[in-house]
Amino acid sequence: MATWLAENIGTIVVLIVLISLVVGIVLAMRRDKKSGKLSCGGNCGSCGACSHSASCSFSQKKGNLQ
Repeated sequence: MATWLAENIGTIVVLIVLISLVVGIVLAMRRDKKSGKLSCGGNCGSCGACSHSASCSFSQKKGNLQ
């Protein structure tokens, strides 16, 4: 077991770092969602690709309906 760990320590360290980064990103996204932050900037009315731009709650709050 100790030999296997010694042979693969680099891979294990990289894996731990990557898992930590992914967990940190997911937690930050959850925190932002709970606090009401929008990932797109929040101006759905100006986004032509947004299929629900007319009914976007942010646009309604700011009076940005087109």
